[in-house]
Amino acid sequence: MKFLSALLLLALSPTQTVAFAPANNHAVVSAAPSATSLQMGPPSPESLLTETYGEGSRKYRRTVYTHNEWVKHRSSDRFIRNISSMYNSGVYKSLGREVFATTAIATFLVVFNALTGGYTDFDGVQHEAIISSLPQLTLPLTPFTLLSPSLGLLLVFRTNSSYGRWDEARKFWGLNINHTRDLNRMATAWYGHDGIPVDPTLRAEHLRQVSLMTWAFVRSMKRHLSPPAEDEEAYVSELNARLAPEQAQAMIDAAHRPNRALYDLSVAIDRLPMHFMRKNAINKNLSIFEDTLGGSERLLSSPVPLFYSRHTARFLSTWLLLLPFAMYEPFNGSWNHVMEIPAIALASLFLFGIEELATQLEEPFTILPMQGFCDKIGANCDEIVGWRGQGLDE
Repeated sequence: MKFLSALLLLALSPTQTVAFAPANNHAVVSAAPSATSLQMGPPSPESLLTETYGEGSRKYRRTVYTHNEWVKHRSSDRFIRNISSMYNSGVYKSLGREVFATTAIATFLVVFNALTGGYTDFDGVQHEAIISSLPQLTLPLTPFTLLSPSLGLLLVFRTNSSYGRWDEARKFWGLNINHTRDLNRMATAWYGHDGIPVDPTLRAEHLRQVSLMTWAFVRSMKRHLSPPAEDEEAYVSELNARLAPEQAQAMIDAAHRPNRALYDLSVAIDRLPMHFMRKNAINKNLSIFEDTLGGSERLLSSPVPLFYSRHTARFLSTWLLLLPFAMYEPFNGSWNHVMEIPAIALASLFLFGIEELATQLEEPFTILPMQGFCDKIGANCDEIVGWRGQGLDE
């Protein structure tokens, strides 16, 4: 039974990786502590049990790879490392009840059929049925063989659609990273107009506002896509630490905070002394931000059609719960068919695991390192606006 209990908790442990940390510490203006480092890599041994699997473990899956993690990821010992760490997996720990149900059915079936059809003792002596009035419980394997391709197609589509949602969300944040850099680069390089002398102090304040409002937008978008209980307190703290009090409060009180941040960014851009054509080019980035925000809201509010997910879950559950009856005869070569029990446990673990992976990927934002992206964007923008622009090159 210890072996069967261990099977219920098998899984791949998440690889510990480095946070998306700012490249230059001197360029970061951060008075509030970031939650990034607290939400990267596997949970610590002191973490609550509820944080090692299920909903509580999602914050530990916000990983960003560097060269060191890629070397480990493709190392030749990855198979041994992954198999040896199966017991610690949060994904498989989440499936304890499902795997227990199928394993319990398989165990009951082996015992019941031994009682109704005869059994072999430890000395190899064959005994007659104890309950001869009841038939053995079995099913033909053919229906399961015929249904396997259909189940496989359902699971493939389920996982592909969920991964596509994760990939789309990651690309939205990639666009945010790219265009925040682009916006601040153009604002810094194009500051000034018609040869009018540039006041370095005023220039620094104007560009600082552009950088801050750029960061405020992505940070507000992150809060908009995160659970309130997890991020509200940190969001308010970070805004109050970096923005002027009235500016921070206006953004906090807004019904749609990312829209308010984009408005403040538009105002900051409009204050820049430069040709209107250049301002128009800068403002194109804001339209892209609206697109990434709207696309992210679409992903958050619209899951894979529920009837598809439910049908897949029902199909898979019924298939696995009845599978022990069809697998009884194929294991007649083992002692009293007992090897059917671990086989059913493993089959349930891996097949339920595919559906669990799809479900975990379906809502991508709570497993993306959005806080790390925001920190990186803030650091990059602060660095860019600190560069010398036209009229200041000497």
